[in-house]
Amino acid sequence: MNSESNRVAEPARRTPLRVLLIEDSPLIRRSLVEAIDASGLLRVAAYADSADQAIALLNGEIFDAVIVDLQLKQGSGVPVLAYLQREGMIESIFAAVLTNHALPAYRERCEQFGIRHFYDKSFEFDRVVDALHEYAFARGAG
Repeated sequence: MNSESNRVAEPARRTPLRVLLIEDSPLIRRSLVEAIDASGLLRVAAYADSADQAIALLNGEIFDAVIVDLQLKQGSGVPVLAYLQREGMIESIFAAVLTNHALPAYRERCEQFGIRHFYDKSFEFDRVVDALHEYAFARGAG
């Protein structure tokens, strides 16, 4: 009997969705990487701690999702949101803001850039991770 005929076909493993994390706090970044990578559906493929670094990465690589902190050590995450909108990426990737500055004015400004996912780091940290995983599941990752 042929041994290959006894093998059970394994389902094809898909590549995890690539996430760009724009966060300047090493502690928060580490926590997010652990939470995002845990399921195997997603993988933090790169991170940046400034808008310029993030835009350079977005210009040179393909990502399925981006998480942006608004307040960075040098400047703001807003130029990243503007870049995503200008390049038409807002419609094709998961884009979320995770910030300690979750004031209504900031939320409204982010909505002007097409951001539909806006989370307060202090109270909604897990919600951004849950939303990412729902997105990955809907896309058939894993």
